[in-house]
Amino acid sequence: MSRSWKELLSKFVMFALTSSVGTVVDLGLHWALSTYAFRGNYWGSFWIAPTISFEVAAIANFCIAYFFVWTERISQHTVRSFFRHLAAYNAACVGAYLLKFVAMQGIHFLFVSLDWMQDWTLEPVICNLLGLFFSGGFNFFMSEFVIFNKTKKNNNNITHNI
Repeated sequence: MSRSWKELLSKFVMFALTSSVGTVVDLGLHWALSTYAFRGNYWGSFWIAPTISFEVAAIANFCIAYFFVWTERISQHTVRSFFRHLAAYNAACVGAYLLKFVAMQGIHFLFVSLDWMQDWTLEPVICNLLGLFFSGGFNFFMSEFVIFNKTKKNNNNITHNI
């Protein structure tokens, strides 16, 4: 079903505003883990910490998306519906994470080659934030057109995919 630009822009703005919760969770947890648990450890700061922080943020963002952003597209708010949507959302988040991860690693290696921000505790977080710009666009696309997509039935009532 085609969407108007106004409807799409409105949904994107709402998604972007509510996604700030996930961004704060992701960046805060990533900073805490890379500063206290994995300080000075490349694998911990650039592989383990962002994986943990992204998954925790994804669950927070999913709850906001399910109950607020796309709630009108969910025909039944049941436990089964919640977990089916969560599974689809989490699968999309894995794709978004891989995109974020590749961008984050590329930005880190760019910083290393330019000798920028080395030995600065916020460098992993800045790489993470820049990577989130790429994954956020992907997440919106997947949420709008796949996970919470709306389709038409023959009798012109709106149904929901998942």
